[in-house]
Amino acid sequence: MNEILSEGLVMMCIGMGTVLLFLCTLIVSMQVMSACVAKLNEWFPVAEVNIKTPSVRTTDDSEIAVAIAAAIARK
Repeated sequence: MNEILSEGLVMMCIGMGTVLLFLCTLIVSMQVMSACVAKLNEWFPVAEVNIKTPSVRTTDDSEIAVAIAAAIARK
């Protein structure tokens, strides 16, 4: 029984070590990629696009009243 328990403990440590190694590798690679993208953004900046805001259309209350009346009449 003691041998099976020790083998399970070794397998658990190997599995957790593998996951830890993978996560550390993932974190380091993400930081390196972030630095590379930041450097590329300095070299090739994105042009800012000026988007005009649409003019606000003023509606008078008569259009709203007609829509409400049509909805009530539809019942």
